[in-house]
Amino acid sequence: MPESLYIHIPFCIKKCLYCDFLSVTYNEALAKAYTDALCKELVLKKELAGELKTIYIGGGTPTILPDECFNKLFGCLKENFKFSDLPEITAEANPGTVDEPKIDAMLSLGVNRISIGVQSFNDDELKTLGRIHTSDEAVKAIEAIKNSGINNFSIDLIYGIPGQTLDSWKKTVSKAVELSPTHISSYELTLEKGTPLYEMINSPPPHPPLGKGGQEGGKMTPERFSGSIKMPDEDLILDMYNHAIDNLASKGYEHYEISNFALPRFRCLHNLNYWDRGEYIGAGAGAHSFIRGFRSKNTDDIRRYIKDLNKGIIPETETTEIKCEDAIKEFIFLGLRKTEGISLAKAKELGLDLPCVCRELIEDGHLEMEGDYLRLTRKGLVVSNSVIVMLFEGLGLD
Repeated sequence: MPESLYIHIPFCIKKCLYCDFLSVTYNEALAKAYTDALCKELVLKKELAGELKTIYIGGGTPTILPDECFNKLFGCLKENFKFSDLPEITAEANPGTVDEPKIDAMLSLGVNRISIGVQSFNDDELKTLGRIHTSDEAVKAIEAIKNSGINNFSIDLIYGIPGQTLDSWKKTVSKAVELSPTHISSYELTLEKGTPLYEMINSPPPHPPLGKGGQEGGKMTPERFSGSIKMPDEDLILDMYNHAIDNLASKGYEHYEISNFALPRFRCLHNLNYWDRGEYIGAGAGAHSFIRGFRSKNTDDIRRYIKDLNKGIIPETETTEIKCEDAIKEFIFLGLRKTEGISLAKAKELGLDLPCVCRELIEDGHLEMEGDYLRLTRKGLVVSNSVIVMLFEGLGLD
């Protein structure tokens, strides 16, 4: 039975320019109705769960919820689910929505890990991303977390931001380390179609509006921003990734997954369960579940989500049975995200002769074997998607 639970809170003060996650502008009445529906879904799914070892509250911006919603949510959890002795309970937070009273309230309910979305300690880069906070506000939020007594917190960073330089990235990484998080996630910016930032980068620049006397002028709006910013080139992005790996390793952080670094004993247990293909329950609009060989997804429509649950209906819109070939592919591409790699013994149980199939990739220096594990090398990490595609082809997987 699943021992991990994900809860999605889809509200934000303002949607960031690069974000394609399910989120909407915060509305208090809608948030309260959503919390009521969320509790109804949790009650409907309680019999599916085992003893919970991890709970992850993501978004959106969970910390935008009023305390009464958090109290109701955790009251529902404690009334309907069994917890392990020391569960990992994570809540995502944004610097613009946390202060010491908010953190103290979450701590009193059982939250013992916070993942804070800083993304950059450079104010120009934060503006490019459309973040609502400044670097100073991020530092103050992190100090509030530390003062609260929560000693397990993660900082999210993004590299490959338009206009970002290697020097500014080095300063961001150094500032993050200076604040002593137990965990750092370092993600390359991915431009997703349909996001404002994608349009800014890929649309041709419009003719600038004319000011007085026929001179170019006018306020710099997102529309005027179009075509005036560019993504860093691939070599620079690679330099940024390599710097994060080397610098964080020198500070004692273990590079345990392609984008994640942790001090010893502080790896994210919830995410490790994903990469190990463990079962989990998802609750909330757009949330995914993996139970008994089936992957399912809730509706993205928040109002439909609420309406269905008011009728006692679980609002799933997609359910897929994971067949043997799909399970093998998941085992490979999720397992190779971890720097320890995938177990050759488990691969053999699935009928895979990986040492034979991977011979060329090993000779090329993209993969290596150590003990019972096959893993990506440093060379392979930076082209992991291509390596995995070649591995699938060698195994005859579509």
